[in-house]
Amino acid sequence: MKNPLYIGFAVGLVAVAIVIAGVFYMQRGAHIQVTGQILKVRTAPLDEHSSAVVVDFRVTNPADYPFQVNDVTVVAEGVPAGAAEGSTVSDTDADRLLAGVPLLGQRYNPTLMARVRLAPHQTKDFMVAARFEAPDAELEKRKRLILRISEVDGAVSEISEK
Repeated sequence: MKNPLYIGFAVGLVAVAIVIAGVFYMQRGAHIQVTGQILKVRTAPLDEHSSAVVVDFRVTNPADYPFQVNDVTVVAEGVPAGAAEGSTVSDTDADRLLAGVPLLGQRYNPTLMARVRLAPHQTKDFMVAARFEAPDAELEKRKRLILRISEVDGAVSEISEK
């Protein structure tokens, strides 16, 4: 016959595992982070030393809580170190940029900027425009483009180009 101590230990271990699994199940929507994919990247030269990038992307808030944007940054991997992070363009300046540089095309989506709120489980398309201190030819040779979206409470999400 088996020792009753082993049976009691096994039953207690199973009970603890069930409680831990229940806690993880209840917290599944509490992680504040957005996911998404970059749909289209458009680049154009501004002058011989700088260029502009317009990124159209789809973002999803999988959490049970709203995500309020604090800051959006565009980073290009594989360009010179000083030009790796772009200067994000404001919404009104993005309209002027698109009107002044016809190579970038037209606006398809609203700009993702500070104070934009994504409701829980919401999926929406946005755009971001940025200026890089690198020639267009160097920007076209990039390894990938990364969008860093920070939330007001400090959470940072990254969406990267394939």
